[in-house]
Amino acid sequence: MGLGPSTTAADSSGSESIDAHWMRMALRLAREGLGRVEPNPMVGCVVVREGRCVGMGYHELFGGPHAEVRAFHDCGEEAFRGATLYVTLEPCSHYGKTPPCADLLIKHRPSRVVVAMLDPFEQVSGAGIQKLRDAGIAVEVGVLETQARALNAPYLKRIGTGLPWTIAKWAMTLDGAIATSTGDSKWISGEESRREVHQMRARMDAILVGSATVLADDPMLTARLGKDEGALARRAIRVVVDRRLQIPPTSHLVSTAREVPVWVMTSQEVMDQATGREKLAKLRDSGVRVELFPKEVSGDSGTFLREVLRIIANEGGTNVLVEGGPKVLGSLFEAGLVDQVECYIAPKILGEGGGMRPVAGQRVRHFIAESIRMSSGVWKSVGEDLHFSGVLSKQG
Repeated sequence: MGLGPSTTAADSSGSESIDAHWMRMALRLAREGLGRVEPNPMVGCVVVREGRCVGMGYHELFGGPHAEVRAFHDCGEEAFRGATLYVTLEPCSHYGKTPPCADLLIKHRPSRVVVAMLDPFEQVSGAGIQKLRDAGIAVEVGVLETQARALNAPYLKRIGTGLPWTIAKWAMTLDGAIATSTGDSKWISGEESRREVHQMRARMDAILVGSATVLADDPMLTARLGKDEGALARRAIRVVVDRRLQIPPTSHLVSTAREVPVWVMTSQEVMDQATGREKLAKLRDSGVRVELFPKEVSGDSGTFLREVLRIIANEGGTNVLVEGGPKVLGSLFEAGLVDQVECYIAPKILGEGGGMRPVAGQRVRHFIAESIRMSSGVWKSVGEDLHFSGVLSKQG
């Protein structure tokens, strides 16, 4: 059990700021589940009695106890009764992998429940709040709702649109190059940045690249971590967008497909030739999942990528890390499918020999005002590199 700071009248001018204080703690707890609870949302819960925290918990693992259950076991039944609970998401009201949290609260009678936001999942969507109110428990909704929605933006996007949260990642030099004219890119970023990218991969449901990246780099696209970190890593599906089925059967991805899933997204047109049919059979024999898209879908990059992302979401994918190449990233930006950017800038200059830029296409033809903008962003140093992390502004 953890103890938070006392919230007396001297610390705050009103109950709203006291609620915000405890909800911030619950949101910090919720973030601890990042990369381990998806496709479920991150949720934190803080139990407060007489101005002090007497219990807390968060959803730690997919399929495991929810935040309210963990908080209950942290403080015990008697501390739960008559207390105020701060929960970052509406308590569930249905049987899923665990029993309804709303029933637990009704049984052990907190006097008040403060909720940051409603859960848009159709089996909940206000029913948990109503269940508590019908049982005579006071409920307040909307404390730090903006922060709660930002925390679970990937979950909300998948529920609301049927698409996963899509993160574009690249490393480049100071003059904007991601490779030399010969395609060499190892290594633009420093060791610390590469370690951070592996940690990022370990939180993803899928990692997506284009066939050009496979041909140029023959990547593994796995999260290579230390022993302690590796125990908590997700096993991301490795997805290759490959309309002409160019991926070599001898590539690292294909040779390890039975160990870590590999999906190849291609066009039905590859079946028009015997060589294409033969290669497809070899890939499937190696354990690769091959999805064939009709020409009317695969013929347009934006439509094709949208359907690829939809398949990932339908299989439970909440977040996707896109690691290139330029054509794939350009098409995703052009189609408005990117939600977040992770860019590493190395203190190196290639000059004219570094002719490859991270994002292809000609979205902006005339004016800087036409550029894609970030609604929020953070810069930080990572070893010798500079790292930018930002969420895109949604326009129109």
